Amino acid sequence: MRVLSKEFDGNWPLVPAWGTSSIEVCQGHPSMAQVTNDLVIRRRGEYVLADRLHSYPLPHDVIILDCPATIGIICENAIAASTGLLVPLQLEMKAVSGVADLVEWLIGIADDLMLDPRPPILGLIPSLYDQSRAIHRQYLQQLPEIAEQLKVKLYPQIRDSSEFKNASANGLPLQKYRPAHPACKEFKTVADDIVTLVRKGKL
Repeated sequence: MRVLSKEFDGNWPLVPAWGTSSIEVCQGHPSMAQVTNDLVIRRRGEYVLADRLHSYPLPHDVIILDCPATIGIICENAIAASTGLLVPLQLEMKAVSGVADLVEWLIGIADDLMLDPRPPILGLIPSLYDQSRAIHRQYLQQLPEIAEQLKVKLYPQIRDSSEFKNASANGLPLQKYRPAHPACKEFKTVADDIVTLVRKGKL
């Protein structure tokens, strides 16, 4: 919330994460919702985060912006500040049927904000996949055709597991909480792609 306020002076509220100094987290807060009305009426309200990163650059190789599951000016700020977009996709009817509209919205916002270059959509990530549910298997089978029509990459699915909630409750990523959990390997393709793009200077 402080980063988006008018009083921000470049002192990023970063804290070391998971016992390493190489990874830092800027924690969100429920009160961020209160900033929305202020951003709407501010000049360059959609570009506040991008402006902050430009004026007070961070030394990190990769910055991940975790957006709320709503469409609004907070997400628009993230798009304006991004060099690439990943779209997690739950295997539910509304999410699958609406993914084309979501991709269209992302492209439309980038065009409206006149982002140059426009941040590419790096891919769709099917998440919370439960192989025992027939509807999940059915939606998963539909996604390759949808991704092809949208001309975006489709990443391998990430399984659902109660261990994600347990890890979150302990303030840890699954890779730290349960390193041997099979779901940890399912993030590797996404992580490898991001590392490759960063090394090539494309992110």
